[in-house]
Amino acid sequence: MSSYAFPKALRLLKSTDFQVVFANAPFRASQQHLLILSRANGLDHARLGLIIAKKNIRLAVNRNYVKRRIRESFRMHQQQLQGLDVIVLARRGLDECDGSSIEKMLSKQWQRIARKRDQAAAQPQDDTP
Repeated sequence: MSSYAFPKALRLLKSTDFQVVFANAPFRASQQHLLILSRANGLDHARLGLIIAKKNIRLAVNRNYVKRRIRESFRMHQQQLQGLDVIVLARRGLDECDGSSIEKMLSKQWQRIARKRDQAAAQPQDDTP
């Protein structure tokens, strides 16, 4: 999927998809306003799941705005996140950031996640007990 579209195939939709990432997320990136958890998915594309809690972002209009910004950023960076399932959890205060600062924040975190994935892939795997 080399285009910059965002079809259903690029989304984590089922509870089990989310649970798999929560149970084992070797690649994490944390920031004051968000937390990103991810793990390899064995596919040739990345998938995104969003958790934007009402407790952290009160107004629906702000939650929807944040979701749009995250999806757009993911859509533009999906090539570098290839082969990962990614969950973005919003923290308190994310809705107070403007769009460009959210984009900068996410761009930096996507790079961190991709770098951690690449470092893990470069390390030799030792399968002996």
